[in-house]
Amino acid sequence: MSGVSWRTLFPKGLYARSILMTLLPVIIILLLMIIYYYNGHLRAVNLKLSQAVAREVVIVENECASQIVDIDYRSFIAATFGMEFDCDALLVEQNLTQRFFYSDLVEQAIEERLEKEIDLFRDPQSDYLHISFISEGTRRVVLVDRKRAIAINGHIFIVWVVVFSLVMVFAALAFLRNHVRSILRLTEATQAFGRGVDVEGYRPTGAREVRAAARAVIRMRRRLVRFAEQRTKMLAGISHDLRTPLTRLRLQLSILEPSEDIDAAKNDISDMEEMLNEYLAFVRGEDEESSSMVDLSRMLTNIADGYPEARIISKPNESILMRAQPLSLKRALSNLIGNAVAYAGRADISVQSHGGGVTIWVDDDGPGISPDRYDEAMKPFTRLEDSRSQNVPGTGLGLSLANDATRRAGGRLTLCSSPLGGLRVEMKLPL
Repeated sequence: MSGVSWRTLFPKGLYARSILMTLLPVIIILLLMIIYYYNGHLRAVNLKLSQAVAREVVIVENECASQIVDIDYRSFIAATFGMEFDCDALLVEQNLTQRFFYSDLVEQAIEERLEKEIDLFRDPQSDYLHISFISEGTRRVVLVDRKRAIAINGHIFIVWVVVFSLVMVFAALAFLRNHVRSILRLTEATQAFGRGVDVEGYRPTGAREVRAAARAVIRMRRRLVRFAEQRTKMLAGISHDLRTPLTRLRLQLSILEPSEDIDAAKNDISDMEEMLNEYLAFVRGEDEESSSMVDLSRMLTNIADGYPEARIISKPNESILMRAQPLSLKRALSNLIGNAVAYAGRADISVQSHGGGVTIWVDDDGPGISPDRYDEAMKPFTRLEDSRSQNVPGTGLGLSLANDATRRAGGRLTLCSSPLGGLRVEMKLPL
């Protein structure tokens, strides 16, 4: 695994990491405890029990090997040790289980003490151990309760520990789920706030730190909304104040005799009004527009039909439906196509839907933009005269407005080199 970072082996999500942090210590502790309990404590206890049974089997063997048969003494041994034995057994029952838990330990302890090889069986019906061995040409059989040889209920302790551990783990997971849910709700609300969408009924929940962060986000959004409203009102007032003298100028020019100078002045007034509209649209950002279902294919077709130099070279056959702000999205696509036509004279449009999103490419064959100035081109009121013609009218807001509209729709706008030699604008939108 050389060259592989440990970070790639761990989950990326907060909930998954929290589950791992909860389960991993519990599993490690359980494994270590089970290993110690079975290989240490329980094995030592069973060894002592097996050695005690082995000593009793030796006493039984000595009694069986004696020449004097004392029935009362043998009964005393059987009653005292809680076992049964047959000194002259002819055969051993065949329906017995040979191997069982810790049978090797019991067998080894008895063979070491008795100094003879034994056959060890367990009767599954009576749960007695049948210890069989050959002594002086005669088979001896000793029956001992299995509970006297090994601790048969030791695994119950592990079962209860595992059960209680699982209960605590599920309780911790339920707590983590609620804790992570509040963080996810805050993330969704923050993303919605970033798109200019108000989340109705959102209230800070979760831990104290999460609630504090949520309240800070809400206060920040309120300040931004107030700032945007103040800026919009200011620009609206400036636009209204400037439109009044522009309207008077247009009326005064309309009553004069037509001439080239008059027409040029009228064109300048139209450009100024268009600039004012773009400034106001940039400041307002279409925030007050409600979202609705939009047929992206039809919208693109209608926009491209308005530009003779633009053509759609590929798009899906079916309609592409998405929820967005129609006017804002239409303005963004119009700006992208209009910029390509204005600066290059040709605009090729490609559309591809994939998974839960759609990608739109607008390519032109113009002078393009240097890659190190892509970020600068996205800034408002920026015109890159080095690579784009200064003779093209505009305010430098086209890409900025399109970028803002794309972000409000939850998408992303990027610039790169076009296969046609100019600029490619890539718009990715979620469906």
